[in-house]
Amino acid sequence: MAARRPPRTEEFLPKQRTLPALRDAAAQCRGCELYVKATQTVFGEGPARARLVLVGEQPGDAEDRAGRPFVGPAGRILDQALEEAGLERSDAWVTNAVKHFYFEERGKARIHKKPQASHVRACRPWLEAEVQALAPTVVVLLGATAAQAVFGPTFRVTKERGKVLHAPLAPAVVATAHPSSILRAPDPAARQQAYDALVADLRVAAAALRRAAR
Repeated sequence: MAARRPPRTEEFLPKQRTLPALRDAAAQCRGCELYVKATQTVFGEGPARARLVLVGEQPGDAEDRAGRPFVGPAGRILDQALEEAGLERSDAWVTNAVKHFYFEERGKARIHKKPQASHVRACRPWLEAEVQALAPTVVVLLGATAAQAVFGPTFRVTKERGKVLHAPLAPAVVATAHPSSILRAPDPAARQQAYDALVADLRVAAAALRRAAR
């Protein structure tokens, strides 16, 4: 007897592509193996009419437990950087390219692992449907995983960050570093430099929002 093939992510997408319907359906997704060890699907959150969408890599340990995106240390950095850039997190929709936490266990600790290309591909239908339901003006891609989920594996954030780019997801797309990279900087000076660069890129997104509102 032939082995039963794993279900495709598209099989879990609801016919009605509203945000509540997508959230409920994503909770049942078995499109890749990450659901087995993760606590839960972490869908995006924010106002349904958000003109700004922030896309990170994947939930971390805190997010996996809470079921909400960017509520851990990286989220606190993001909140601060948004405020300095003249943006309010409460006005944005915040989500991730991959909806389940990918990790390895070391004793009682759960250590973050970079999602594989297969995980990003499996979750892409959710990201596309989520953003299409929102129809935002600006999408900010936080880190390489999010950026490559949209622009492909050859995209380099280091070369393209802080520019207004164009993609089917939104009229304006800005790529920047993930806030967690600031936490990994080797010393205070490097952390400040990385943080200032993040704020500068978010100001580009804020300017794009203002231009579109005119």
